[in-house]
Amino acid sequence: MENPMVLLETPEGEILIELYADKAPKAVENFLAYVDERFYDGTLFHRVIKGFMIQTGGMTFSMADKPTRDPIPNEATNGLKNLAGTVAVARTADPHSGTSQFFINVADNPDLDHTGTEDENYGYCVFGEVVDGMDVAMKISKVRTRSYQGFDDVPVDPVSIITARRFE
Repeated sequence: MENPMVLLETPEGEILIELYADKAPKAVENFLAYVDERFYDGTLFHRVIKGFMIQTGGMTFSMADKPTRDPIPNEATNGLKNLAGTVAVARTADPHSGTSQFFINVADNPDLDHTGTEDENYGYCVFGEVVDGMDVAMKISKVRTRSYQGFDDVPVDPVSIITARRFE
């Protein structure tokens, strides 16, 4: 069976993501459920850090949290690394708090990899990889940012997911 693919349409261009259901089944199932219900349409890239990552999947243009389903277990023990181009589950300090938010690594980020079972070492679960459109992710990663409504690294000119759809 081929890995599922999702196409993100942004104002900067399209990003095609291959999902690793064999390595992160819960994360992929969760992500696809949000895609299928069109949850990601109109969500903001609300945290953009040049040379690090771009994060999206849970906030509106007014920086309001979208309501999500329950958190999923962290599958960061799957052996996948947070390398440039990989897609991972965003979360709080609690390793098992990931819901709808995700990020695209725009650099190799070994500090985000699983190195132990303690909360601070648990890591961030990689569940996919950009297979086309990494130039778009890099372009987004270089936009000007500011602090806005209590959040840091928010793009000055909003960048969003226009649509997120399964790609056949």
